[in-house]
Amino acid sequence: MIDPDGTIRAYNEYETRLSHFERDAVLGKNFFRDVAPCTAVQAFEGRMNRFLKTSDRVSERFNYFFPFAHGAATVEITFLRLRQQGQILIAVERRDDDDVRPVAGG
Repeated sequence: MIDPDGTIRAYNEYETRLSHFERDAVLGKNFFRDVAPCTAVQAFEGRMNRFLKTSDRVSERFNYFFPFAHGAATVEITFLRLRQQGQILIAVERRDDDDVRPVAGG
């Protein structure tokens, strides 16, 4: 879960296993700048910013390719607006556990 500015407020065990980042190491950090800089592109951060500007949508779903250092994976991303809290839930689900490939130099 992140604030609209990208600050991570909650990070679950599934994310820890998927990303190999411990919860305490990411809480309070900027998701796009500090934790997952590969998402600081129009296809992810830009898409989230456009989603936040719409008031008629509660969620948005799309596929994204994560070049994790421990192995790249195609994932399904869901943005979910939490209106009461003013935060955004970013759900990441691996599309196929067998679709993990080593990244060159990683």
